[in-house]
Amino acid sequence: MMKISGVDHLVLTVKDIERSVSFYTGVLGMEKQVSATGRIALHFGNQKINLHQAGSEFLPCAELPTPGSADICLIVEQPIAAVCRELANRQTELIEGPVARTGAAGQLTSVYIRDPDGNLLELACYDVEHGAGDRVKGGP
Repeated sequence: MMKISGVDHLVLTVKDIERSVSFYTGVLGMEKQVSATGRIALHFGNQKINLHQAGSEFLPCAELPTPGSADICLIVEQPIAAVCRELANRQTELIEGPVARTGAAGQLTSVYIRDPDGNLLELACYDVEHGAGDRVKGGP
């Protein structure tokens, strides 16, 4: 049987690519990448988010590509208190949090924000005291 080992990239359909790039690079610290064919992506860690302009999506694409329909959890390296301070400094509204959640590798502390298209972004930090931090970095 097939075994999936991770996520390489995902695609967000957006209303305004440059506005999205400004948010994801300026608020979340991602890096803008432009491919040889002109496609724009946001790179972070070993993953990326490809951006598609609504109405001009690259094919193949989702059956109903819609700006604002995503709900994504992004893992942060900093403690959530530091993330909250950084978001406040960038005048980014918290929708909810900090709150306790359960992630793929254990207990998380999360805050929620929205991007310019209304996508829900969960910014989460694994709680080291629960031992999940070791698993996230490749431990058992």
